[in-house]
Amino acid sequence: MADKIFENNQVSIVGEVVSDFRFSHEVYGEGFYMVDVAVNRLSNYMDYIPLMISERLIDVTADYIGQNVYVTGQFRSFNQHEEKKNRLVLSVFAREIEFLDEVQEDVKSNQIFLDGYICKEPIYRKTPLGREIADLLIAVNRSYGKSDYIPCICWGRNARFASGFEVGGHVQVWGRIQSREYIKKLSETETEKRIAYEVSVSKVDFIDDQA
Repeated sequence: MADKIFENNQVSIVGEVVSDFRFSHEVYGEGFYMVDVAVNRLSNYMDYIPLMISERLIDVTADYIGQNVYVTGQFRSFNQHEEKKNRLVLSVFAREIEFLDEVQEDVKSNQIFLDGYICKEPIYRKTPLGREIADLLIAVNRSYGKSDYIPCICWGRNARFASGFEVGGHVQVWGRIQSREYIKKLSETETEKRIAYEVSVSKVDFIDDQA
């Protein structure tokens, strides 16, 4: 059962550690820490992806900034309560981590596969230049009755296809994790720069569970 759950949410990234470890939380005496990894896009833009990692997997007191890592795991979410509402916080939960002396140029540095269910009406729109976009929110089951809620963005013909999905529909998506900066308005006079994370979808399939 655990293998089945692991198969429906698979991430692999290759990138450079760009921060120190920050304590996140503790479960049954096991500490979990956050660290940021810069992952190169084809356009030479960097995505900054947060990793959640157990202190049992790595020495969280060491300095790894500047080192290249290969990480496999899952893309997970949790609700962080702030200012009277919940904020969806996303990170890659690391299952395995390996340090690399060098990164091959042709390596696929950012891959994700999700098998889940549409849990919100898709939002279809066009950019001012006419590019088609569809936003999806996919619930991916985890063990112990939990689910991760993963925002996904589709483009072009994938967006047209995804715009017809109904809530509860079973889908599989392949793509990459991307980061995006935005300005959050805190009050009339205060703003804060934040980073949002989503899956940029390269392929999407609708699974007919009735077939």
